[in-house]
Amino acid sequence: MKVLIFFVILLSMVGTQTTFCNALGEKPIEDSRELQLQDMLVLLLLPQMREKLAGVYSGVLSAPGSPDIYPYFVDVTHTERVNGFRGFDFLITLDARPTVGPHIPIGEDVFTYRISAAGVELKNFEHLRGPNKDDFPKYYQDLLK
Repeated sequence: MKVLIFFVILLSMVGTQTTFCNALGEKPIEDSRELQLQDMLVLLLLPQMREKLAGVYSGVLSAPGSPDIYPYFVDVTHTERVNGFRGFDFLITLDARPTVGPHIPIGEDVFTYRISAAGVELKNFEHLRGPNKDDFPKYYQDLLK
C-alpha cells in the first residue's frame, strides 16, 4: 500500500513539472483559446507582413516572387494593451522566419504592429538576419543573387 501511495505522489509530481516546463517558454502542446486568438491574428496580419518582406528581400532573392511566410513560422512574442484596462489600442510583436522554395529559411524578422480602432499600423520592423549563401542548400543557391 505504501508503494502505491509513493507512485501516485511521484506521478503527480512529474505531471506538474511537465506543465511548469511548458509555461517557461516551450511551444504549446495543446490548443487553447489564447493560442486560437493569436493564430487568427497572425492570419489577418500575414498579407501586410508578406508585403513588407517582399521589399526587404528583393535585393537578395533572384527568384521571381518574394519570400513566403507561413503562420507556423510566426511567433507572437509580446502583446500590450497601450491605454489600460479595456482600452482598444494594442501593440503586438511578432517574430517571423520567412522561407523560399521548399520551406528553406532565409532570415528572421521582427514586426511590431499597433492595432486600434483606426486600423493596423506597422510601428517597427527589425531585420535580424538574412540568408547566408554558405548555409543555403547547394541545389537552391540560384534563388539568391
